[in-house]
Amino acid sequence: MTDILTVSKTWHKVYKVKMRIVLIGQAAFGARVLEKLLETGEAVVGVFTPPDIRGKPNPLREEAAKRGIPVFWHKGKWTWDIYEEFTRLNPDLNVMAFVTSILPEFLINYPKLGTIQYHPSLLPKHRGGSAINWAIIKGETKTGVTIFRPDKGIDTGPVLLQKEVAISPDDTVGTLYFNKLFPVGIEAIIESIKLIKEGKAPKTPQDESQATYEGLCTEKDTVIDWRQSAGKVYNLIRGSNPHPGAVTNFGSLRFKVFDSELLVGGSGKAGEITEINDKGFVVAAQSGSILIKRVQLEGLPKIGGAEFAEEVGLKVGDLLGV
Repeated sequence: MTDILTVSKTWHKVYKVKMRIVLIGQAAFGARVLEKLLETGEAVVGVFTPPDIRGKPNPLREEAAKRGIPVFWHKGKWTWDIYEEFTRLNPDLNVMAFVTSILPEFLINYPKLGTIQYHPSLLPKHRGGSAINWAIIKGETKTGVTIFRPDKGIDTGPVLLQKEVAISPDDTVGTLYFNKLFPVGIEAIIESIKLIKEGKAPKTPQDESQATYEGLCTEKDTVIDWRQSAGKVYNLIRGSNPHPGAVTNFGSLRFKVFDSELLVGGSGKAGEITEINDKGFVVAAQSGSILIKRVQLEGLPKIGGAEFAEEVGLKVGDLLGV
């Protein structure tokens, strides 16, 4: 197979026109990538995105429709009719921005300049669909974004570009993504395309000896064990916020914990309510406590910790997680 770097150098010498890009993605991130691609003068010839879910609009679909760009549904299944639509677009490059399904190799390799993909970790660490969650849950202090060349594996292709960001002590999945990984990721995609056009894009193999993979972070992974250190409990809560939420119970009442604060010191049994105030309620763990500020009962909106304590009759001395 012809080396992509050689092809890109040739492409750069021959073509002094806009690059024909197929954008594959979804959500606000995909929409913002589309905006930036057009702002930088690229020709986005088609958008592939999942259908709207339960009537909730897909921002990428809306942005593409507003700009008159053809939109194609893929539903996570790359069928023959999609292949036909794709090949008619004759793309120079695929850009994968927030993609949760694996593309067939035919689509990955079809464009002249191949495919690039955004991933919210410093590959090869934290391969998989919940990379942001696991980095926080594991108490890490840095992560980043990787632009890489996908292959038939899960986040296993050669790396084109990486950018590092700090994980602040109080970052949640939401703050880390929207405040850091979202804007840095868009910058990295645009920078990567520039490198490709200039024929300077590297293809650095991932170091398999450093690789980690975690499955999707679900509620079965986020049940709070109040016997653990307060730091670990706090990491689990913020690494589950806003999704899937950290799970605990008060007797038979199961609920999710979201906004919280790590407190130094304090005493009490594991899971014991040691204080209730206007900010929420304090729960003891090993070597510290957690102030619970916002919770959610199944099927209901999120409410403040103090309101929850009053509604369910929570008292100092009560135990969670038993």
